[in-house]
This record gives sequence, C-alpha cells and structure tokens, in this order.
Amino acid sequence: MQNLIALFVSFFKVGILTFGGGYAMLPMLQREVVERRSWITEEEILDCYAIGQCTPGVIAVNTATFVGFRQGGLWGAVAATLGVISPSLLIITALAGVIRRFSHLPLVQHAFAGIRVAVCVLVGQAVVRLWRKGVKGAQGIALCVAALVLSALFGVSAVWIVAGALVIGLALAWKEARK
Repeated sequence: MQNLIALFVSFFKVGILTFGGGYAMLPMLQREVVERRSWITEEEILDCYAIGQCTPGVIAVNTATFVGFRQGGLWGAVAATLGVISPSLLIITALAGVIRRFSHLPLVQHAFAGIRVAVCVLVGQAVVRLWRKGVKGAQGIALCVAALVLSALFGVSAVWIVAGALVIGLALAWKEARK
C-alpha cells in the first residue's frame, strides 16, 4: 500500500506541476522516476517514451502507466495513472467556466502566450535529454535525422517511424552479431 501511495503522490506532483501536455511532462517524469526515485533507469525511460509514443493516449499517461506497472503491477499502474491525470481533471473542472468567461481579455491571452513559451522550453529540454541518452554514433544520428525528416516534412506517423527504427535497429544488431 505504501508503494501505491508513493506512486500516486509522485505522479500527482508531475501532473500538477507541469503545464502543456504530455511532452512538457517528460523532463519532470525523468527527474521524478529516474533521478529522484530510481524506479527505472535512463535507458528504460527512453523505452517507456518510445512505447508510450506508439500506443494510444498521451505519452506522459502511458509512461506513468508503464512505470506504475513495473513498480506495483496492475494496482501500481492504476495508482500512477490516476496520479498523473487527477491534477488535470481537477484544474480543468475548476477553471473551465472561468477561462471561458475571461479568455477574451488581453491579460489572459498574454498569460497563455507566456505559458506556451515555457512549454516550448520544457519540450526542448526533453529533446536535448533524449538526444544525449538515445542517439549514439553515426547510425543513431542518421536514424534521428531520417525520423525528423519523415515526421516534419512528410507527416509520417510516429508509429511508423518507431516501427521502422525498430526494424532497422534489429537489422543492425543482427549484422553486428554476424561479424
């Protein structure tokens, strides 16, 4: 029970302190589950992000579910998932009427513009951390550039990009094993 409470509280903190959606939560998730709690390693969080990107739903919620399951089985997954989504549900419920009533005011519009800038910084920070841990060597750089081009220029779904990278990674490992 103590572990379930820890999962809920940790992911609740991530959910309440992060604005801007799933990608903006990635730096907070990494700090909480890898650095602070040591529930998973740097490499494992990258795997969670990859799987979370390929499965339906928000990447941060999927990652919370995976980490929760790893730490506490089915009930751990439930506790972590409820922890990460509860703040959004509470805040949205409380602010829905207020935002609708005041969203046309310049002060509110400027506040949202400032929040968007902060979210871009958080997402950029997540990209830099993922790059440092996940992109290794010339092959990694080539795969990363190819994925960026396919996604940004051609609109290829992340599912296909991750599936293709999986196949290429397996082929490279097989080729390396044959040497």
